[in-house]
Amino acid sequence: MVTTAAKALIATAAPDGYLGTRTPQHRLEGWDVWGGKYALLGVLAYYDRTRDPEALTAARREADVLIDELGPGKTNIEDVGEWKGLPASSVLEPIVQLYERTGDQKYLEFARHIVASWKKPSNKLPNGMRLIDDAAAGRLPVQLCAPKSYEMMSCFEGLCELYRATGDRKYLDASIKLADGVNRDEVTLVGCGTSGELWFSGHKKQTGVVSKPMETCVTATWMKLEYQLLRLTGDSKYADELEKNLYNGLLGAMMKDGSWWAYFSGLMGVRVPSYVQHDDLNLSCCVVNGPRGLLLTPFWAYMTNANGPVVNLYASGTARLTTPGGQPVTLQIPAQIRGDYPVADHVKIAVKLDKPEEFSITLRIPQWSLQTDVRVNGEKADVHPGSYAAIHRLWKAGDEVSITFDMRGRILDAPDGNGQIALARGPIILSLDNRFTPALATGSASIDRRNSPYIELTPNPEAAARIGAWMAFDAPVTGTGAPATLTFTDYADAGSDFSKENSFRTWLPQPLDLKSAYDTGQTWQSCPMRQPGPILPGRSFASTTLPRISPSPSMALRRSPMASMPRRRDAPRGSSMASLPPRIVLPTDGIPRWTPPIPIGWK
Repeated sequence: MVTTAAKALIATAAPDGYLGTRTPQHRLEGWDVWGGKYALLGVLAYYDRTRDPEALTAARREADVLIDELGPGKTNIEDVGEWKGLPASSVLEPIVQLYERTGDQKYLEFARHIVASWKKPSNKLPNGMRLIDDAAAGRLPVQLCAPKSYEMMSCFEGLCELYRATGDRKYLDASIKLADGVNRDEVTLVGCGTSGELWFSGHKKQTGVVSKPMETCVTATWMKLEYQLLRLTGDSKYADELEKNLYNGLLGAMMKDGSWWAYFSGLMGVRVPSYVQHDDLNLSCCVVNGPRGLLLTPFWAYMTNANGPVVNLYASGTARLTTPGGQPVTLQIPAQIRGDYPVADHVKIAVKLDKPEEFSITLRIPQWSLQTDVRVNGEKADVHPGSYAAIHRLWKAGDEVSITFDMRGRILDAPDGNGQIALARGPIILSLDNRFTPALATGSASIDRRNSPYIELTPNPEAAARIGAWMAFDAPVTGTGAPATLTFTDYADAGSDFSKENSFRTWLPQPLDLKSAYDTGQTWQSCPMRQPGPILPGRSFASTTLPRISPSPSMALRRSPMASMPRRRDAPRGSSMASLPPRIVLPTDGIPRWTPPIPIGWK
C-alpha cells in the first residue's frame, strides 16, 4: 500500500519535477508550497524505508523547483501563500532532511536562505517574520508574526532539523524559547490550547467557553515539536508533555473505534467529529494528523543515548534495543492482571541480554510523581521528580527494575484564579460525564479539599464498564442535596459517544450546581468549522445522534497507544506491535546520513 501510494505520488510530478496540484500559472499561490512540503516529507520517508533511488530523485527535483522559485534573488518566501509566509516557510524541514540524506550543499544553502529571509521586509511585514529573533527574545507565540499555531510550530520543527545538521545553537535556543512560551501561555490541562486554529493565550482562558478549541492538527504538531526537543536536549519535561498530550488531548480527539477524529476538542460540552474538509478525499487535515501523533509514540516511548536505553513511557510492551557495547537488549513491561500503567501504579521492567554488560538504563521520573519508588533487584535507587534517573551498573539477564508511581489523586486550581478546580491522577485528567454522573434536579457539590492538594479517589470499575471507559473513580464531595461521591472518568473517554446527548465537564466551579452542571455554554455549535452539511461521512451531527460505538475493539488502543501499531520494516521478526501484549520497537532507521560536525541528540 505504501509503495503504491509513493509511486503514485512520484508519478504526478510535472516535467520540471514539481510535486503539487497547481497549474504553472498558479504556483506559489495559496497553500501550494505547504503541499509541496508534505510531498517532500512523504517521498523522503518512503526513501528512508526502501532506499528507492527514484524517491530521492523525486525529492531533489521538487526541491530544485523550489530553489528556482524561492532561492536568492527570486520571490521572497514571506510573500508566498497564506498567513504571512508561515506555511510556505515550513518547507525548511524537508529541505534540511534532503541535505542530510544527500550531503548536497545547495540544499543547506537554500535552508539558510529561507531562515535569512525571515529578517527581510515583506509585503505584509515591514520588519520581516523575525521568528528566530522574536522567539529568542522571549515573545509569546501569540505575539509572533502570525498566530497560526500548526504552521508556526512546523517552522520550528525545521529549525530543530537545521540545528541537527549544523550545530548552530541559535536554532535550538529559539525553538526551546518558542516551546517555553507555548507551555507558559497556551497549554491546557490536556494538551495544546488554541481557538480557531490560532494561539490566543489559552492557558488562562481554558476554564471558559472557547470557540473551536484545541485543533487536533495542533496537538499532533506540538507533540512532534516536543519529540524533536526531547531528542536534542534530553530534558524530561518534553517527555512529560508528550505523555500528557497522548493520554488526554490526542486520544480524546479519536473516536473509540479509531475510524474518525475530532477537528476541535474542548474541556467541556460535547465531542464533535470532524467535518469532511476535502470532499474528493472524504477527509480533513485533523483526521490525517491525529494518527500521525499516535504513530509518533513508539519513537519516543523507548530511546537510547550514549549510555544506554532510555524509558519514557511505561505502558506494557517489549522494546528491543542495543547497548553501548553493541549487543541486543530487551526491556519488557508485562501486562498486569489488575490493569496496566497508568491505571496501575506499579510496573516491572525485565532485562534480557546475552552477556553481562556495564551500562545505564535511564528512567523518566514524571514531574507529577512526587513519591516514586524505584528498585533494582530489590535495592532502592535515588530518584527525583521531573528528571531522568540513570541507573548505571553491570546489567545481566534476569535483572528486574520495579517502579511504583505516586498515583494519588490531585486537585488542580484554575490558572486564572477563578476558583474552579479539576482532578488528575498520574498523567490522566479526570472529567465528569453525564452517562454516569447525570445532572440532578437540585443540589450542589464541592470537592472535599481536606487533604488538598490531594484527594482520595476510589476506583469504580463497574461504572467504567457501563460506558466502556478506560477508568472511573469516585471522588468525595460535600454539599446540600449532593451524593457522597461524584464519579469521574478519564478525559479521553468523557463524551466519547460523540453525540449531542453526551456531555462532559473537566473544570468545576466550587460549589458545582448539580442541576446545571453540564450547561456550560460550550455546545456543539462552537466546534465545527462550517455548517450546515455532513460532518462525518454519511451522518449529520447537526440533525442526528451518532450511533453508540461499542468499546470493543477500541479498548486495546485506549489501554495502550502502541497496541495497534504496524510492524516496522526494520523490526525483528515476531515483533509486530499489534500483538498482545503490544510490542514496541526502537525506531533505529539506519539511514546513511551526512555526519554533522558535533554529535547531537538521542535516537
